Amino acid sequence: MQIIKSVPRGYCHGVVRALNITSKAIRENEKPIYILGEIVHNKKISDAFLEAGAITLTGNTRKELLKTIDSGTVIITAHGIEPNLIVEAKAKGLSIVDATCSDVYKTHNIIKEHIDKGYEIIYIGKENHPEPEGVLGISDKIHLVSNIKDIEDLNIKNEKLFVTNQTTMSKYEISFLHEKLKEKFSNIKIIEEICDATSLRQDISLENSKKADLSYVVGDINSNNTNKLVEICKDLGKCKTFRIDSVEDINIEDLKKASVVHVTSGASTPTIITSEVIKFIEDFNPNDIKTHNNISKIELNRIIPRIKK
Repeated sequence: MQIIKSVPRGYCHGVVRALNITSKAIRENEKPIYILGEIVHNKKISDAFLEAGAITLTGNTRKELLKTIDSGTVIITAHGIEPNLIVEAKAKGLSIVDATCSDVYKTHNIIKEHIDKGYEIIYIGKENHPEPEGVLGISDKIHLVSNIKDIEDLNIKNEKLFVTNQTTMSKYEISFLHEKLKEKFSNIKIIEEICDATSLRQDISLENSKKADLSYVVGDINSNNTNKLVEICKDLGKCKTFRIDSVEDINIEDLKKASVVHVTSGASTPTIITSEVIKFIEDFNPNDIKTHNNISKIELNRIIPRIKK
């Protein structure tokens, strides 16, 4: 069996920064420490941080989650947040630690600049994802678009329209929606804001999935960049593709039928988890089925990069 390992895979610079910032805050900041949503979309990371002393709050909007916090430290996740919530948190006397990715901040700033110039914004992103949630909180002049129907439903009178997007969307999907927007609006300005890490992973994964008959994308179900890799490998690479959390999710029968297996991972997937998947496939012998390694809990220092002094 041949295995193709996509490179790069795993942590991007924004994730590494967010994990470093959170690790440092756990050591140094006022307790209790709350993370306003998952610091990055990977449950194993959230579990590791909980064990280390940071409570991840989920299940509602950032605004609603903030209402439940009365003291301590609040960590803003890599996905960013609406500016007004920073003001509200400081007004409550909370300490703020901002782990927002620089690429997300760049998009925020571009949007603000165009609003100041009189533009209305069409923002391509995933509904109910924290990154668009933060962007939509910037202004009521921002319209979220996730699909063709959303474009058809747009009713904007302003002739100055600016189009940008969530940083972790599929570049191929974005291109398609751009064409649909151009058909509907005669005069729009477009700046694609897919981050370099996401774009590069998509290109490499597409190329490698075309050479394989089975692809595994290792990552969390809530990770948008992971889910976009699945779509790209399956729909564009025409490869049988599965998103898996870890080696435990590998279906032996699928693996038995494969001759070339491709492995990639989302930008918030710990390298150790993807390495376990690769090792299992490399050691796989269909005539001598072994028990899967049980990864029930991974120690914090095994999935979080060493903090730079």
